Amino acid sequence: MSDSDNSQQVCVVVGASHAGSQLAVQLRKEGWAGRIILIGAETQLPYHRPPLSKSVLAGEKSVDEIALRPHSMYTANAVELRLGERVESLDVQKKSVLLSNGEKIAYDKLALCTGARVRRLGLGDDLQGVHYLRTADDVAALKPELIAGRRAVIIGGGYIGLETAAVLAQLGLQVTVLEAAERLLQRVTSVVMSEYFQHLHEAHGVKIVTHAHVRRIAGEGRVCAVVCADGTEFAADLVIVGVGVIPETSLAEAAGLEVVNGIKVDEYARTTADDVYAAGDCTWHPCALYGHHVRLESVQNALDQSRVAAASIAGKPVAYEALPWFWSDQYAVKLQSAGLLSGYDDMLVRGDRRNQDGTGFSVFYFREGKMIAADCVDRAKEFIACKRLIAARLEVNRQALLDESSAPDTFASV
Repeated sequence: MSDSDNSQQVCVVVGASHAGSQLAVQLRKEGWAGRIILIGAETQLPYHRPPLSKSVLAGEKSVDEIALRPHSMYTANAVELRLGERVESLDVQKKSVLLSNGEKIAYDKLALCTGARVRRLGLGDDLQGVHYLRTADDVAALKPELIAGRRAVIIGGGYIGLETAAVLAQLGLQVTVLEAAERLLQRVTSVVMSEYFQHLHEAHGVKIVTHAHVRRIAGEGRVCAVVCADGTEFAADLVIVGVGVIPETSLAEAAGLEVVNGIKVDEYARTTADDVYAAGDCTWHPCALYGHHVRLESVQNALDQSRVAAASIAGKPVAYEALPWFWSDQYAVKLQSAGLLSGYDDMLVRGDRRNQDGTGFSVFYFREGKMIAADCVDRAKEFIACKRLIAARLEVNRQALLDESSAPDTFASV
């Protein structure tokens, strides 16, 4: 049977979040005529995850309102939704998946879009009032706790922790953020951005504590305090743990696929097993622009890589070359980041980062004279210009970058 004659074939997609939902629908656009079965452990229709720690937590939107697609779109594309079901194991030799209810589903092509799971502290798991934030159910469990005046301790000063802190502070809670590293967002950005976000949160009444190594979450039945290694104790009516995620690779590992820092795939989203593909947060994939493998926890990567996987499954392979980009909303501030800044040897700051008037600022990162990344606060046009610059590896007009009167379309040297 040729790649184009797939009408009798079955593609099983494991994982129904951003990557899985996109892949299933994209398959039809690529001409896949066979069955598509989308299996997801959560009972809700696939939904946007970023709003969970923002508008959904704040009560501005319901989970139904953040659905990625209406049910009718899956029906129109003949995507068979199997929600609320878990895949227990894969057999890549016999080409089948085993569900937790004992059902076996045979496949011709398999796509793993298993995402990531929260990294657990292993502290306070038996106490009421200790929460993690990854799924719609997590938010549903947390929302009744958000009562003005209560003391909330957030463990972890990454994007999830800070976005959650912003929502809680605006709801009138007393918020403390404990970060083990020497600064906020240390893993993902520069000192300039770390200091900016610390000042932003402190201006909204959030207490930021760095070098805070949590050793115990105390309480009897319900949490009452968080205790750090130096003995400092922070009273808490509720605790939210946001210390990162772990790629969900257990199915792939058990099936014998190569796993590094995620399921290893090539530029066409192919794993090390025949007819098995992977996309999204769970993958360890080559990044052509930076010349090494990466694992990205971003909606952008999930969507772009799933499109690549769909094309490969349909026999129309196109290499993944998308530029990584990210965003974060905190209070009225929008941060948009283009590229990966690891290994930068120079930076430029455009605008006054001390201003609180909404004019924003940008930080540009260079390696050996080439722009490799940019962080743009409330500067969408500069973000768009930098995405183009970095992706095309264009020479930069550094004078234009520093001159606030220069428009973003002059950033490239001509």
